[in-house]
Amino acid sequence: MEASGPAGSVTQLLHEARAGDKSAMDRLYPVIYGELRRLAGSYLRRERPDHTLQSTALVNEAYLRLCGDSTPDYQDRIHFIGVAARNMRQILVDHARHRNARKRSSAMKMPLDEAIAASNERPAAMIALDEALSDLEKYNERRARLIEMRFFGGLTAEESAEALGLTAAAVRKELRLAQAWLERELAPRAGA
Repeated sequence: MEASGPAGSVTQLLHEARAGDKSAMDRLYPVIYGELRRLAGSYLRRERPDHTLQSTALVNEAYLRLCGDSTPDYQDRIHFIGVAARNMRQILVDHARHRNARKRSSAMKMPLDEAIAASNERPAAMIALDEALSDLEKYNERRARLIEMRFFGGLTAEESAEALGLTAAAVRKELRLAQAWLERELAPRAGA
């Protein structure tokens, strides 16, 4: 369903931005903010309870990346949300890598048992998932996009199908195959 507001529909504003209207992305923010905040909340619910990033900060950082310096080339709302989901995932992975780097340097000063316990926290799982998704993308880019759309972007099978020009049944099948592939890839990483 197309989100709309006083500034117009998301897709219309994206088309205006593609046509060179520099103010269209500014008008888009209040229209799409609620959906981006819901997406950020979905991501952060999967994170540890004491995560230092908040939904608002994640939305703002992702939106800055989405606007960038160049003219945006988003086809429609679904495409925009898919790219937003990917950006949010990358922001969280970057945050996890930074946190892991700090832990490794401080782990040198910890007793061994505390260092092992610290290495088993959530940032490592986020990094492992990102690496597995990157590997899946090399193997099958469409399946990686579908995982991002569904599990990180919260898109339904029907919305993902519309975005990629597939049937909902094909999306569900591809998602099952992608999930099985990821589970197989993540199993050895979890043991490491």
